[in-house]
Amino acid sequence: VLDNKIQVSNTKKPLFFYVNLAKRFLSQNDTIELSALGMAIATVVTVAEILKNNGFAEQTKIRTYTVEMPDEGGFVQKAKMEIVLTKSAQFDELNAALQDSLTDNLDDL
Repeated sequence: VLDNKIQVSNTKKPLFFYVNLAKRFLSQNDTIELSALGMAIATVVTVAEILKNNGFAEQTKIRTYTVEMPDEGGFVQKAKMEIVLTKSAQFDELNAALQDSLTDNLDDL
């Protein structure tokens, strides 16, 4: 497993768990790949859109295909989506501003 790949699942993890994980990966890599199977595709699209709309990343590639997964004595076709994001030019500045505002809010407590 490469250290720039995030497999988004359809578990009970909150959406912003993946958004924050992706930001952490982007702070260490210029490019990250988000991927999801089946019902988790909606989550991976939302994560990518949040990162793009807030200026943290730019979308460079989307791949869709089906994969065979084992299922009760046979195989089933599942949809898979991969979204490749590149760190935006203003990522470091936005991320630093976010960290500063979090620190300021903690100081107010």
